[in-house]
Amino acid sequence: MADTGGIHNFGLALPQGITLACRSNAPFDASGVLAAGSITPALPPVLLLHGFPEGAFAWDDILQRLAGKAVAVAPDLRGFGRSSAPAAVEAYQAKHLVQDIVALIGRLTAAPAGTPDAAIDLLVAHDWGGAVAWNFAMTRPDLCKRLMILNSPHPATFLRELRHNPVQQAASAYMNFLCRPDAAALLAADDYARLWGFFEETGRSADWLTPALRDRYRAHWALGLEGGLNYYRASPMRPGVGAIDLPDERVTVRVPTTVLWGERDGALLPGLLDGLERWVPDLRLVRVPDASHWIAHERPALVTEEILRALTLASPERR
Repeated sequence: MADTGGIHNFGLALPQGITLACRSNAPFDASGVLAAGSITPALPPVLLLHGFPEGAFAWDDILQRLAGKAVAVAPDLRGFGRSSAPAAVEAYQAKHLVQDIVALIGRLTAAPAGTPDAAIDLLVAHDWGGAVAWNFAMTRPDLCKRLMILNSPHPATFLRELRHNPVQQAASAYMNFLCRPDAAALLAADDYARLWGFFEETGRSADWLTPALRDRYRAHWALGLEGGLNYYRASPMRPGVGAIDLPDERVTVRVPTTVLWGERDGALLPGLLDGLERWVPDLRLVRVPDASHWIAHERPALVTEEILRALTLASPERR
């Protein structure tokens, strides 16, 4: 189904019983197959993963900018929007979220496992989508040629800062609030006042948040907040949680990676980037001093430029 601005909606049922509602800059059918003759088959496939409290529509500007240059797909992650939202907190553990992405890529590429065509050219991810993407790249590097992370900490640096940096501990304290059983009701109160506050961090005005986009968020949040909150409840990575062991071999990313980081992020501080190359040896780090956590909204042209740069490196033959 076509949306405005050349964005297409489709749903994909995955083998594990999860259906993901997806948006794309190219038409797909319900089986995840590109509509015949719709675009050039040689365009590189890109998958974009959103965070909390967003949905696939958060990537619309970038999907449109990539039209004719890449086949870009953005799903509502499990628990968000119109995608399946299991009730059990355990259903939001990293292994299940990663399996969703593995299955989604399998449906989109429709290529035999172990073949070059089974991998997408680029996985782009922000916030909680980034947490999923880090875990995906650690465990299934065969399924993406390159990785791009926007303001989402690598688990090893996040764990280090949560243990030893009181400033990061304080900045992450909101995570424990979001684990409260009444968090959804509190977030929805007064026309989602607390959620709007997420976008206006460190006193910055979210100029990109137009009245029309605010209505889009309201409609999205009205579909339910519990699924997104279950990401926090299922995660061991938050202030005050017990001992976690992350051996280097388990959390090293072998996929070439670009990290694009808005340095005015009030929740995820720049110390999270220190020493990152230990766990991401093939790293391009791009610091953006005038951007916040919401860099994809504030600097969509820059994000698109970096995506296209990464795609050129992923598949030089497409130049």
